[in-house]
Amino acid sequence: MEITNPITAVVIGAGNRGKDVYGRYALIYPDKITVVAVAEPNKIRRDEFATQHNLEPDMIFETWEDLLKHQKVADVAIITTQDQMHAQPSLRAMELGYQVLLEKPMASNLEECIHLVKKANETGTQLRIAQVLRYTQFFQAIKTIVSEGKIGEIMSIDLRENVSYFHYAHSFVRGNWSKLENSSPMILAKSCHDLDLLYWLVGVPVRNICSFGSLKYFTPNNAPQGATKRCLDGCTAASSCKYYAPRIYIEIVPLLRIATKSSSRKVRIISKLALNYPTIFDSLKKIIPSFRAVENYDGWPVSVISDDLSLNGKWNALKTNGYGKCVYFAENDVVDHQVVILEFENEVTATFTMHGFSHEEGRTIRIDGTKGTIIGEFLASHANIFMFNHLEGTEQLVLSQRMGVETESGHGGGDFALMDSFINSIQMKETNDLLTTAEDSFESHILAFAAEDSRLQKKVISLDEYRKQADLENNIR
Repeated sequence: MEITNPITAVVIGAGNRGKDVYGRYALIYPDKITVVAVAEPNKIRRDEFATQHNLEPDMIFETWEDLLKHQKVADVAIITTQDQMHAQPSLRAMELGYQVLLEKPMASNLEECIHLVKKANETGTQLRIAQVLRYTQFFQAIKTIVSEGKIGEIMSIDLRENVSYFHYAHSFVRGNWSKLENSSPMILAKSCHDLDLLYWLVGVPVRNICSFGSLKYFTPNNAPQGATKRCLDGCTAASSCKYYAPRIYIEIVPLLRIATKSSSRKVRIISKLALNYPTIFDSLKKIIPSFRAVENYDGWPVSVISDDLSLNGKWNALKTNGYGKCVYFAENDVVDHQVVILEFENEVTATFTMHGFSHEEGRTIRIDGTKGTIIGEFLASHANIFMFNHLEGTEQLVLSQRMGVETESGHGGGDFALMDSFINSIQMKETNDLLTTAEDSFESHILAFAAEDSRLQKKVISLDEYRKQADLENNIR
């Protein structure tokens, strides 16, 4: 059956995810989805989004309350507000009959997560949480290997989320997720993806969980001599500090290092010249337009620091807002490293490690089974999966994938694959094979809350008891 009519959507939150991911998808695939309204408190972003999507004046709103005040105006609501603003617009949208795509995490506390799942069950609407990693070619390949029994029965999993040093500093020291009171625990905000993957791969609930971690490094005690409260306040440690804000946001050194591994020869040459011969590069960019792309770069994470992404705008932002703070004096309070140990009901054990000190962004995974082993790398530059057969002593490269600029969408293609699945489920009403339902996503969230409680209380937590305390059986259904 061929679908010719695109679904319609309202977007609540026109920031990085709302505008640059889901909004961008709608611009690339107008035959699949059309955005008809937006709610965004920031006027610059609101106006830019409205112009991009050619919205009617009466379909442009400052608040989600105004957009959702009256009757439903589209098929779906895409909600990409900050963590602590997820629940209320989602609840209201479901009451109005919208199918909802909600950015992860679904909410910043357990009570609101319960309310969301209950509302989805009551209204019969779809509540899809954007846990995009399930939709990647990489993790689907691993799931297929496991499901087909190629490594036998799973015994142990070791999953690591290696957050790059500059990403951690950007989001969790200087950025929107730096303070617990304004966002949510890092194990939830960043790693509900990973806890969801573990639950999905093992296929049964967790029995016991414990966790350890802290904010160890990003404190005033670790500031180098000569450091100032802001990078541009005359810091004498700037030349030796990898967190120096202009190095990340103006010179984009970390991104250039990633680009040196690009499959594009042109991208590799430009990146290496900019990194290794900055004086020559500065001369060349005056006469070669493509070289100016470095100076004019306005993608993530630069896109987040200011609404004015001219060179002067970037410098002004670093002089005035949080992205120009010294990472040691930023007063953030979320962990910079954490480990979680899980025992599943089928006695599979797993460890999950999250930290903010990696040289390269990405995840690594090892799954050991009774017949074989899977070892995978899901990194910013590439993705590889190897499978080892114990009996035959063989090694097989199951998947090799270029990442970064070679991937159409973020998260290794998972962002757009999620959108494809979400749209198909609405157009074709294919609900029997959804990769993620609200209740599936809830499992990773309750694991995150339990892990955080374990970390703070320094004890092993029984998930059966945790569920009973929340009275989930009565509260969700």
